Amino acid sequence: MCWFKCSRMIKSQEDEFIAVRVQDPRVVNEGSWNSFVDFKIFLHTNSKAFTAKTSCVRRRYSEFVWLKRKLQKNAGLVPVPDLPGKSIFSFNNTDFIEKRRKGLQTFLDKVVHMTVCLSDSQLHLFLQTQLPVGHIQDCVQGHTPYSVTDAILTYASSNRGWAQEEEDSSLEPCPTPISYESVERYGWKLCNTSAA
Repeated sequence: MCWFKCSRMIKSQEDEFIAVRVQDPRVVNEGSWNSFVDFKIFLHTNSKAFTAKTSCVRRRYSEFVWLKRKLQKNAGLVPVPDLPGKSIFSFNNTDFIEKRRKGLQTFLDKVVHMTVCLSDSQLHLFLQTQLPVGHIQDCVQGHTPYSVTDAILTYASSNRGWAQEEEDSSLEPCPTPISYESVERYGWKLCNTSAA
């Protein structure tokens, strides 16, 4: 009897998956002094740890740096994986951008499989909403009129359909999601989603 229960529990854990892809680097504000590269992050999972089972957001390197710092603070003595190094580069340097993309991919692959990080609401908001990092922090600290779950579900419902398309075809671009500026049906104002 115990063997059956134990093997069944292991089987159900093996069936759980979290797939995350960092792809499609895009230069934003090209040619201006405040240009940067952001990356599309596509998440598909059946894990109970995630509120939405598919999501697609765009994040820039500085937001990953913020996330790593926050995760490390909450993880205590458990080391959080490293990010690819920061350096000055040209946006025309496709080799550098690809190396950074691969480094960010490796970082997220490791982070989403660490129990201590997976329980951090900041990671979930980073991966499943387009909230700027300051708003993520405010939401986690309870300084917003919406909860972590509300923010994720609002983002997921406002972008229904395209995540499934993304799953079916990696060539489809991640569309510009509906903003949080005013979600009338929930009766509360969220916030502007422009990246910081």
